[in-house]
Amino acid sequence: SPAPSKGPSVLANYGMDLVQLAKAGRLDPVIGREAEVSRALQILARRTKNNVCLVGAPGVGKTAVAEAIAQRIASGKVPRQLGHCQELWSLDIGALLAGTGLRGDFEERLKAVLQ
Repeated sequence: SPAPSKGPSVLANYGMDLVQLAKAGRLDPVIGREAEVSRALQILARRTKNNVCLVGAPGVGKTAVAEAIAQRIASGKVPRQLGHCQELWSLDIGALLAGTGLRGDFEERLKAVLQ
């Protein structure tokens, strides 16, 4: 498969900025996820060990939690430590995997996205 393109559009090729969607009013309101959203923001605001990974079966609300976090970032309703945050990206793993038949293709794409 072809090598991923270089530059800021690499991330846009395989994902979407949920904060921009929230600012544009393109995300639905999230109901009933305040505990999960607050806990995720609390973890993200830590100085160390500040990574959040949302896991679960399809339909349990992982995307809703991510969208609610994006809406909070867009509205500025985040802990002070996260006041500088302006983006929250959702990666499309299917798009990342598409056409990666050769060993190392997926890893190369993922590395380009993360850079």
